[in-house]
Amino acid sequence: MLTGTLPREHGIVGNGWYFRELAEVWLWRQSNRLVAGEKVWEAARRRLPGFTCAKLFWWYNMHSSADWSVTPRPTYPADGRKIPGIYCQPPDLAHEIERELGPFPLFQFWGPGAGLTSSRWIADCARLVIDRKRPTLTLVYLPHLDYDHQRYGPDDPRSRAALRAVDGLVGDLAGHARRAGAQVLVVSEYGIRHVRKAVDINRALRRAGLLAVQDTVVGELLDAGASRAFAVTDHQVAHVYVRNPDDVGLARAELERLDGVADVLDAKGKEAVGLDHPRAGELMAVAAPDAWFTYYYWLDDARAPDFAPTVDIHRKPGYDPAELFLAGGQRTKLRLAYRLLQKTLGFRYVMDVIPLHGGWVRGSHGRRSADPAHGPVLIGSAHALRPAKPPEMTDVFGLILAHLER
Repeated sequence: MLTGTLPREHGIVGNGWYFRELAEVWLWRQSNRLVAGEKVWEAARRRLPGFTCAKLFWWYNMHSSADWSVTPRPTYPADGRKIPGIYCQPPDLAHEIERELGPFPLFQFWGPGAGLTSSRWIADCARLVIDRKRPTLTLVYLPHLDYDHQRYGPDDPRSRAALRAVDGLVGDLAGHARRAGAQVLVVSEYGIRHVRKAVDINRALRRAGLLAVQDTVVGELLDAGASRAFAVTDHQVAHVYVRNPDDVGLARAELERLDGVADVLDAKGKEAVGLDHPRAGELMAVAAPDAWFTYYYWLDDARAPDFAPTVDIHRKPGYDPAELFLAGGQRTKLRLAYRLLQKTLGFRYVMDVIPLHGGWVRGSHGRRSADPAHGPVLIGSAHALRPAKPPEMTDVFGLILAHLER
């Protein structure tokens, strides 16, 4: 949407990937310099004298060339704590925002407590920036709708209640922008579908002798550099990295045997969908419409790594929607209370309250839907600029420029 190009050009092949030179999987990196190509605000700045842009909570938001940017950025002290915070450019903007709005509600942005609170804070931040900075283009990401749709599935009454809540929030923000003289585009990058099956793709690769682990004092850790093949899972798609070309056929055969795998893309398949970039895996697995991929690679929960039952988006070598849940039962509630007491008293602690399974997840996304009703949406206030046919993601770039140049 912001470059008008496919992943083969901009390089963002997923929410994370395997950095081959480091032999490490990194997800949820934030530097905008990972994104190749001209950004929409850079193109607009060339065309429109005096153009400015605010980029608020859209990902890859650090060190961009936007005039103002705000993104979540916790601080991790040496004692193991996680302190909510934001990263802003220019830096003084953080103090200005937090004086007005208070601390960013990080624990409502992701994790079991994720909900409307974070979206409301972001919407308030957007109003503040619009009023005080008057950017020509304001890009705002509201996360809230994603949560309950993944927890319960899109047709659950709780998800529909979340839709009504975020619709009201968007309506208020859009109204504020319109009163300031702006046109409004509401876009989403995917639609969430109901799922009923979690597919343990890395466990299959391990049983086939392709995935390697290190047995350590904190449990089994994925040894990506020593693995013949492993998957970086990302909702309904997975990049499968195969170290030796001779193992590609074996890895593909193992994946195609798995119930819940709809397709396995090789080089030609990746090229057909615009994912032929060096960061991509040698193979790409695509889940069936009612399935999604876990990152789990251990075969015995007693050997799970210590970060597995925690909210830890950076150490897990794949996306983990189980982080939206608390492991059930009275024992978990007691553990949570004990951990919060440890936190209050300043002790080191591990917030190990996340389930080690994906059985409760009921919504996912990633595979392209054949039915537009289940895909992303685009709603605009400038009816004269309405596209003649349903737009592709790459068309949003030009549509933003068209709104700016009216």
